[in-house]
Amino acid sequence: MTVMLLVPLAAALITALVAEAVRRYALSRALLDHPGPRSSHHTPTPRGGGLGIVVAMLMLAPVLGIGAGLGAGILAPFGLALAATALVGALDDLRSLSPWPRLAVHAGAGVLLATWLLPDSGLAMPLLLALAAVVVLAVMTAINVWNFMDGIDTLAVSQAGVIALALAIAPGLAVSEPEWRGLAWVLAAACMAFLGFNWPPARLFLGDVGSGALGLAIATLLVQGIRQGDLPWQAALIMVSAFLCDAGFTLAGRIWRREPWWQAHRQHLYQWAVRSGHGHGVVSLTYLLWTLAALLLANGLAGVDECTRTAAVFGVYLLAGIIWRALIGHYRERAGRDHA
Repeated sequence: MTVMLLVPLAAALITALVAEAVRRYALSRALLDHPGPRSSHHTPTPRGGGLGIVVAMLMLAPVLGIGAGLGAGILAPFGLALAATALVGALDDLRSLSPWPRLAVHAGAGVLLATWLLPDSGLAMPLLLALAAVVVLAVMTAINVWNFMDGIDTLAVSQAGVIALALAIAPGLAVSEPEWRGLAWVLAAACMAFLGFNWPPARLFLGDVGSGALGLAIATLLVQGIRQGDLPWQAALIMVSAFLCDAGFTLAGRIWRREPWWQAHRQHLYQWAVRSGHGHGVVSLTYLLWTLAALLLANGLAGVDECTRTAAVFGVYLLAGIIWRALIGHYRERAGRDHA
């Protein structure tokens, strides 16, 4: 028990130490994100600090397995998928990669996790393959959504941190197995530690090495929670509704307008809010408040029937869509007036 209590503290310390080392290295080698037409920051800022979160999870995963009495290698498949996702993200931070190699690695990570989390349980092969496809899609989606939404200070890391904390402590949402609950604690503590570097104005950015890793970790924890019966799938969708809605509606709009949707841009709602004059902290706090409300709703779904839970998902996404459409039009108009 003492070991499991010390693990979050170790996660915070490892994250802070590695992030500071990355910050100093990036400054010495001029590995900086410079302001530009597709960015929302105003001063050159070191990137790649999310490596601290990755290192914390990789180093502490064996400890979690030992603490749970299951052996150091119990979370090894997760560690491998995390390392691969972080590696391709780091390469993209150092020199921009084509989206296709990155997507191939993300798909491979999803297949690895699906193979691990969905062992043969007597299900018919078509159903098992369908479930595996859902897991792969969920992992790939979360990785890229967290990458898309990592465009202003604190947004991506605060969302991952609060969702991970809910998966660690919320009675109706927390994962039950000790090694997985420990992993949720590690992720939450690491995110909180990184906030010290990412607080506006940020001294250090996550980079693709960190944002993709956050998405993979959140997806893995949610899939495991659903698989173990710790939370309904509807609750999982509600928990990540802030990011899924903004990323999903923005991507759909770009595809509809036949724009190169795979390229970096500044057309998400959060980016338009910043361009219209709101500070990074205010925008991130607004998204955080939505997610806190979503977590309360998701927590309350544990005792209701399947039909009501599904209706709640439709209701949340319908409301989010209405708000998104109204606000993005308002912010576009306001940003246009200010620019003129």
